[in-house]
Amino acid sequence: MRSRVLVLAGPSGAGKSHLAERLGVPVLRLDDFYKDGSDPTLPRLVSGANAGLVDWDHPDSWLPDDALATMTELCRTGRASVPVYDISRDGRCGTQPLDLGGSAFFLAEGIFAQDVVQPCREAGLLAAAFCVTQHPARTFWRRLTRDLRERRKPPLVLVRRGVALWRGQRAVVADAVGKGCRQVRPEEAFREISALVAGATTTEVD
Repeated sequence: MRSRVLVLAGPSGAGKSHLAERLGVPVLRLDDFYKDGSDPTLPRLVSGANAGLVDWDHPDSWLPDDALATMTELCRTGRASVPVYDISRDGRCGTQPLDLGGSAFFLAEGIFAQDVVQPCREAGLLAAAFCVTQHPARTFWRRLTRDLRERRKPPLVLVRRGVALWRGQRAVVADAVGKGCRQVRPEEAFREISALVAGATTTEVD
């Protein structure tokens, strides 16, 4: 393997993308592997104020096999073609190349990241897996301001979704931990991953 994957799971809005930017390690955005909004297999909400809308927080709304194939290619060759997903348009709007540039690690982050931990471990691709968490109120506010800024959905839909995710945050964290992730705060993950990257760099230099 040319590289190994560091998985960043956790609730939407917990700071995974911001953490990835700070680390400066190549990033595979697992949220780009969502199904297109026209896909008839998409799950839908059956209750609540948003009943009838696509349930984008359900694992059946994305393509884990495609994500795993891409991660395998990245680990073996150091490069892959990855989809570009436009959330506001509910679909892919093209592809782009991802080149690891010789990096010993890359990050795979997204709200379904916990579902790739075991397959990556079994395939010998996994370096470590983290579930990034913050206080639910902070996560709610970060998520809502981000989604409103990026105009991901109508404001009322975003507020209702945010409240539902706030209530379900404990279950999301428990699911990630149960699937092999270690629960950490963003700063703790930053320190540990930085140390891993620095160690790999030192080894290469030696």
